[in-house]
Amino acid sequence: MSTIHASAVVDPKATLGHDVEIGPFAVVGPDVELADGVKLKSHVVLAGHTRIGAGTEVHPFAVIGAPPQTLKPIGEETRITVGEHSMIREHVTIHPGTVGGGGLTSVGNHCLLMVNTHIGHDCHVGNNVVIANNGTLGGHVSIGDFVYVGGMSAIHQNVRLGAHAMIGGMSGVEQDVIPYGSVMGNRAFLAGLNIIGLKRRGFSRDQIHSLRKAYRSLFADEGTLAERLADAAEEFGDSDVVMDVVAFMQADSARSFVLPRADRGGA
Repeated sequence: MSTIHASAVVDPKATLGHDVEIGPFAVVGPDVELADGVKLKSHVVLAGHTRIGAGTEVHPFAVIGAPPQTLKPIGEETRITVGEHSMIREHVTIHPGTVGGGGLTSVGNHCLLMVNTHIGHDCHVGNNVVIANNGTLGGHVSIGDFVYVGGMSAIHQNVRLGAHAMIGGMSGVEQDVIPYGSVMGNRAFLAGLNIIGLKRRGFSRDQIHSLRKAYRSLFADEGTLAERLADAAEEFGDSDVVMDVVAFMQADSARSFVLPRADRGGA
């Protein structure tokens, strides 16, 4: 059985799973799919082709599925998917994909999107991601698993944030952030590795030691970046965490990388 408040407006074509709760004055469009156990608090608006995964909660005044903010013509049938057991707090906005960007905006499982988070069109957010209050993602941003984005931070369109990265509060991130990296500032610089996060998530001493050693090599002054990446792949080929960084930096991207600042001690 689902519980739907008398003041809610739920299109009869919407698909509702078991034990769904829909609060006062919520609006659910015809192409919305709510999996089992989804909870919509008061005044939530779900539009477009939007799917919300099992056990996810959406808090008041969140708007998911409104047309993307773009000057390009829109109206095509594109989608949003939100994973299971995520928490979407007040005034969050998530916009669907565009045809030119692949047609999908996605948020993973066990994510926490705090108040006023904005996720632009064609973004892909991994699992166990936290975006603090007023965090903003431009279009086409890709975020790996276990990333933390600090409050009032802005991520430029087409930027990639590698898994387990930490984005300090009030940062402006214009370039890609390596996995396990920690960045801060306006404009953001690479402050080192997210050591505290790595320890909390159970990474071993050997893994962290390898990452530290590879970090110093990758951001040294000697040679080209391609040469340093090749050297790191040869020296740390048996280290999964280092190879995560190498693969990330070798992948095609529209952006360059956030780098250490010389006046902060370089690498």
